[in-house]
Amino acid sequence: MSIAIGVIANPVSGRDIRRVAARGGVSTAEDKRNRIARAVIGAVNVGVDRVIAMNEPFRIASGALSDLAVDADLEVLDIGASVAPGDTQRAAEALRARGVEVIITLGGDGTNRTIAQVWPEVTLVPMSTGTNNVFPSLVEPTVAGAAAGLVATGIAPAEIAAPRSKLIHVHLDDGRSDIALIDAVTLADDFVGNKMPVEPANLRDLVVSVARPDSIGISSVAGLVHHCPTDHDGAVHVRCGPGGTVIRAPIAPGLYRPVPVLSVEPIGLDQEVPLTSSTVVSYDGDREHRLGANGGGSAVVRRDGPRVVDVPRALALGAAAGVFVGPQRGGDTGPLVDGGDLRYVGPAD
Repeated sequence: MSIAIGVIANPVSGRDIRRVAARGGVSTAEDKRNRIARAVIGAVNVGVDRVIAMNEPFRIASGALSDLAVDADLEVLDIGASVAPGDTQRAAEALRARGVEVIITLGGDGTNRTIAQVWPEVTLVPMSTGTNNVFPSLVEPTVAGAAAGLVATGIAPAEIAAPRSKLIHVHLDDGRSDIALIDAVTLADDFVGNKMPVEPANLRDLVVSVARPDSIGISSVAGLVHHCPTDHDGAVHVRCGPGGTVIRAPIAPGLYRPVPVLSVEPIGLDQEVPLTSSTVVSYDGDREHRLGANGGGSAVVRRDGPRVVDVPRALALGAAAGVFVGPQRGGDTGPLVDGGDLRYVGPAD
């Protein structure tokens, strides 16, 4: 029985207009190929023998796998990607249909949210390249891939090494609903599709599942006044608006802005929070829903999101099991070699 992992890399994460408005770094296609190659090497080294990676026009996955001579079946999943959010969702659904349970992602909060919308039970190893990087982590891909492999093989059981994350469930008065992984925010005087950093004066309700003072983005506003880590069974509701206490927050890389905060309230899981009438709802930094003149809604946070692999814990379990003792696994896994044949597959294959 083969042991498989999936790879989904967002080709446009780390490359949007927010790099112009702030000082975020740019993640090139070549950098992403290199990260994927390192992650696959790590996974194969602990026993993974099948890797299925999403194909897209930038050839990030296929370029990464073509340079590897590893003792594993390497498949490039062609879902007809056109560099749209639906690509990621179709790839996730196709990987699930092929029996994959653990996926390495390369992107930001938005990339992982897109997967969670269609597969909230998935197990993820999220590696950061996006603008909002609270959900994914800045982890070395070589060990991140090994951690993914240890969970996929069962050496590091998901129940121990990959706890469920929190999800913010938003229900609007007009009947629409959606989710966010880190922050759901209502904004005044904004518009759907806006990619520029948020204007602090437009912030109204912030429902934040993970609030850390060392984070970047809207969730940092909550994190600078109330700490709520990933493993805490709770969340934070922040109300903003004219007359509030000014909090200087890094709402984008290299961009501190004054945010007027009216109130900060710790909330429990399953506690419903009313959302005041505003113009737009933003989910993990993406403005997606416009509200009507009298529109509002509510939000509730539950621990029913994707499992997220705790890389240090998974590696510790692998080391305790003796996985890294003995001969080299997976063949010659040098980073720059003439790789073997790639197999291109479609969603139905």
